[in-house]
Amino acid sequence: MKGLKTIYKISLLGLAMIALHSCSKGLFEEINTDPNRPDAVSTPYILVSAEKQLMNALRSEEINLRGAQLYAQYFSQHIYTDQSRYSITSGYADNYWTGMYKALNNFNEIIKLNTDERTKAVAAAGTAGTNANQIAIVRVLKAFAFHSLSDVFGDIPYQSYGNADPDFQALQQEPENLTPAYASQEKIYKDMLHELQQAADTLLKYDEATTFGAADIIYKGNNLKWAKFANSLRLRLATRIAKKEAALAKQHIDDALAKGVFTSNADNAAFTYSVTSPNEAPLYRATVTANRKDFAVSHVIVEALQGKRGPFTFADPRLPKYAKTNASGTYVGHPYGLPLEASTVLPIAAVSLRGDIINAANYAEMLQEYAEVEFLISEYKSWEQDAYEKGVRASLEKWGVASTDVASYLDQLPPATKENVLAQKYLALFNQGVEGWSEIRRTGYPLFLVKKNDIVWSGVVDGESRTYRFSPEGIDGLPSRFIYPLKEQSTNRENYQRALAAQGDDVLPTKVWWNKD
Repeated sequence: MKGLKTIYKISLLGLAMIALHSCSKGLFEEINTDPNRPDAVSTPYILVSAEKQLMNALRSEEINLRGAQLYAQYFSQHIYTDQSRYSITSGYADNYWTGMYKALNNFNEIIKLNTDERTKAVAAAGTAGTNANQIAIVRVLKAFAFHSLSDVFGDIPYQSYGNADPDFQALQQEPENLTPAYASQEKIYKDMLHELQQAADTLLKYDEATTFGAADIIYKGNNLKWAKFANSLRLRLATRIAKKEAALAKQHIDDALAKGVFTSNADNAAFTYSVTSPNEAPLYRATVTANRKDFAVSHVIVEALQGKRGPFTFADPRLPKYAKTNASGTYVGHPYGLPLEASTVLPIAAVSLRGDIINAANYAEMLQEYAEVEFLISEYKSWEQDAYEKGVRASLEKWGVASTDVASYLDQLPPATKENVLAQKYLALFNQGVEGWSEIRRTGYPLFLVKKNDIVWSGVVDGESRTYRFSPEGIDGLPSRFIYPLKEQSTNRENYQRALAAQGDDVLPTKVWWNKD
C-alpha cells in the first residue's frame, strides 16, 4: 500500500482560520492548500480531509456509479451497458482501495497525534476537543471505512485501535509495511463491533461535549450524535452477521438499542458537499461537470415507485424526488441491462434521468440514516409493524415529501412482512449503492429485481418486433464481490494468495464470509 501516507497538517494559525468558518465551504477550500511542513498539527484539518476522502471513495464513479448503483439496479446505462451486465474493468477497484486506505491513514494519524506524549496537548488545542473524544470519533469512522471495504472485497488488510491481533497489519508506517497480511472478514466484523461499542461508550460519557468543531462536516462535533451513529452502525453490522454469529449479533443489537440509536432524521449521518469547485458531490462531478447522460434511473425502481412492480401497487411520492420526467413529461425508467446492440433502443430524451436532489453539487451523501435503523429494528423484532411504519415515514420525510402525501401513502401501506419491510428498505436506500447491493446479497430481497433471462424491453425497432432479455456476462447471478486491485496481486502477492486460499477465487461469484451458507 505504498503511497498511502498522505497526511494533511497545518500550523496553529490554521486552527484560528478554521474557527472563522461557519460552514464547510471555507474548510473545503483549505483542503487544497499544500501543508508543506507545518510548525504544528491540526487534527480538525486532518479530519475534514479524511471525511471527504472517505466519501469520495465510497461514492466514486468506479465503485458506486459503475458498480454498486448498477448492481442494486437503482441506475441503468444508456449507450454503454457493459457494467450493468457485470462486465467490470479490473482497474475499477484500484481507486476505491487506494482512496479508502488514504482516508484510513489520515484517521489513524489523528489517533497517533492524540496518543503521542509529544503531540497530545497540541492535538487537543482550540476547538479540537479532548484526546479521548477525538479517538472515539475516529474509531467510528475507521469502522465505517473498513466495513465498506470489507463488504466489497471480503478479507482485507485491517487495523484495530483496541486489538493487537497479529493479523491486523494495515496502516503500519513506522516502519511502513507495504505488504500487510489480509485479516479474515470474520475477525474484522467481530473487532469492528467491539470498536464501535467502546467508542460509543466513551462518547456517551461526554455526550454534551463538542469535538473537532466545524471541521467535522458530518455532525459538527456533536458527541451524542456520534454515539448514536456508533450504535446504529453496530445495529447494521450485527444484523449482517446474525446468520453466522447469532449470539454475538443479539448481544450487540440489544446493547446498541439499550444505549441509544437514531430516533429521527435529525440523527442521520451525512457528509454535505459544497457548491464550489472542486468540492462538489461525486455524482455531480461524474455527470453534470463531465456533461454525461449515459446513466439514467432504471425501469426497475421507476416501476416499483409507480406501483407496477413489486408488492406495493400504488404510487410512491418519492418518484419525483428520485427521477426527472422525460421530454414528454412522464416517468420512464431506462431498461436495465440491455445488450449493447440495443442500448439506444430508447433515446435518452425518452427516459428519466436522476432527480435534482441527488444530482446537486451540495448533495448530502448518507453514511447511515434513521429509516434504515427502523427497518433493522423491525427485522430484529420479527417484522414489527410499528418500526416498519416509522422507517417508511422517515424515508418519505427525508426526501421532502409533503405531510399530506406521507399520510396518504402510509394509509395504503400493506402490513409488515419480510418482503414488504425489505422492499421498503431497498427503496429507502436509493443512491446508497454499496449498502443497497450488500442488503440484496444478504437477504435476497427485493424479489422484483431483474434476473437472468428476464425480459427487460419489448417493442418495435425499425418496423420489427423485438424482445430483449437480461443476459449477464460470465456470471449467472448478482456479483458477490469486486476482485482485488491489480496492484495487490503484484506488490503484495504472497498475502493476496493466502487470502484467496482462505476466501476463494478472486472472481465476482465468490461470496464474502457473512454471505456464505
